[in-house]
This record gives sequence, C-alpha cells and structure tokens, in this order.
Amino acid sequence: MALALNVFKTVTHAVTPNKVGIYTAPVGYSGVVLLAQVANVDTESHTITFSHERSVSGTAVTTEIVKDFAIPSNDSANLISGKLVLESGDKLNITGVGSTGNLKFIASVLETLN
Repeated sequence: MALALNVFKTVTHAVTPNKVGIYTAPVGYSGVVLLAQVANVDTESHTITFSHERSVSGTAVTTEIVKDFAIPSNDSANLISGKLVLESGDKLNITGVGSTGNLKFIASVLETLN
C-alpha cells in the first residue's frame, strides 16, 4: 500500500506542569505546524513553555519557542507566527506552570511525505 502524500492532523492536549511530548514527526514525513494555540480557561493567569526537540548524535537538543509565557485568564495566544517545519523524529513539547488542565492546547499539522 502506498503512503499518503499529505496528511492533516489536529493535535490537542490539556497542559499539565509536567513536560509532555505532544507531537513527533513520523519517519518518512516532515511535519509542518500550521497553527499552535493555547487557551487559558481559568480565572487566573498561567504560564506555558512550548519547545522543539531534536536528537543530535543521540543527545536531545531543546529549543524553546516560548518560555514561561504568561497567558492571562480567559484569554488565548498563538505560540508560533508563521509555519514551523519539523524533520522526521523532531518533537514538540509543552509544559504549563500552575496549570492542571486549565491551559488547552491545539495545533494543526500537515505531514508531507519526504
């Protein structure tokens, strides 16, 4: 069976204080992040860290896209402006300080065959 040329994915996650890998670009595909947004559904402000991780010679190299970014109560924020290209095996991680399910993350990803 032939692999699909393009696959659209929606990634959702209730953010917690623990760093979580929310998306990994699959083998043979590049992932193009079209949208990454977080909403704070609480009455208090919370902070978020959103990062890219790539394994280089067996070592995880993390690059923060936003770090300790405050999201006011009942507000939302776009975490990237423009598109972010992920190579096969690249991972997106998310952490929310003071948040246990009060920050809701959503992303739209286009996986395209290499």
